[in-house]
Amino acid sequence: MIGSTPEAAGQAERSWSLSFTVNGERHELAIQPERTLLEVLREDLHLTGTKGACLEGECGSCIVLVDGVPQNSCLILAPQMEGREVVTIEGLADGTVLDPVQRAFVDHGAVQCGFCTPGVVLSTKALLAGNPHPTYDEVRRGLEGNICRCTGYMKVLAAALAAARAGVADDASGQADRPRP
Repeated sequence: MIGSTPEAAGQAERSWSLSFTVNGERHELAIQPERTLLEVLREDLHLTGTKGACLEGECGSCIVLVDGVPQNSCLILAPQMEGREVVTIEGLADGTVLDPVQRAFVDHGAVQCGFCTPGVVLSTKALLAGNPHPTYDEVRRGLEGNICRCTGYMKVLAAALAAARAGVADDASGQADRPRP
């Protein structure tokens, strides 16, 4: 390795081969094993909709769906994703057509600064996949891992309930059953 430093050589020796699916697309990456899923999504795959705020798994801004289950991507080491399927907020819309849960959030003004929105939308998506007709209290409990400092939650809860009333629940993969143009 001409011109490489011992540190760079050490990094190359520690790389980990990762093969996983993100938003329906298969990815093969060489990563350092201590990197989080959040880092890989944002820095390697340039999927910046997933946000990192607390980096402690407390706020929910980094939530993605892993095999249909909401997970804090800041707490997951990327090598744990081997063979898994990840859905980020970028994977919900079909081109310019918003997913029905995203549409409900827009229609109900449940987006303010937008920082928490991706995690809340994905949590709602998973909640409705498992419980297509939740009560108000079930939605509150289902979204309690998401912190929003802007909305006061009323519009978020209204949007989630509206999405449920519209019957947007689908399979837990995060891919909506919606009409295609």
